[in-house]
Amino acid sequence: MRNLHLEKQGLRGLAIAESFTETSKKSVLAGIVISTEMVIDGFVFDHSTVGGDDATEVILSMYERLDRPDVSFLLISGIVISLYNIVDVKKISEKIGLPVIGVTYEDSSGIEDAIKHHFPKSYESKLSKYSHLEPRKKITLKTSYDLYIRNEGCTLLEAKQLIDKITLQGSVPEPLRISQMLAKTLLKAKF
Repeated sequence: MRNLHLEKQGLRGLAIAESFTETSKKSVLAGIVISTEMVIDGFVFDHSTVGGDDATEVILSMYERLDRPDVSFLLISGIVISLYNIVDVKKISEKIGLPVIGVTYEDSSGIEDAIKHHFPKSYESKLSKYSHLEPRKKITLKTSYDLYIRNEGCTLLEAKQLIDKITLQGSVPEPLRISQMLAKTLLKAKF
């Protein structure tokens, strides 16, 4: 497992966000390679199935296709994306040997009832995947906003320090804000 060297200039990460509509069969995932100094120097794109179970594998494929050994961490906007397509941050971290941080912006109770409602015939596998995730941890940023994260491959303190470093204002880390805008733009362009 590669350590986070937060003191290093030019530390690069891959930030991934997605966008979809409820009528879509696929969501658009956009990834950007960006340094902690906010220099963008790479992109990667893919699709995941709305309501599916392929988000983890799609994100692994995005990382592998990128072929960037200088990437030191992954930052993912959301752990349950594309209508209950669950991202396994632990599996991703173990497979790529890097710290992975999943970020959400609101405190919410469990999603078990919603999964049962939307997937009455197949909810067991989704609930099993969701129950294996570590609980979210609340952090308060230097901007005074709260985030909820799941971190693998790094400590909670390292994750907070990294997110503080890359959050310029408000609650959304800049790399995720940019990748979210890119995903929304690609969705509108029917990528």
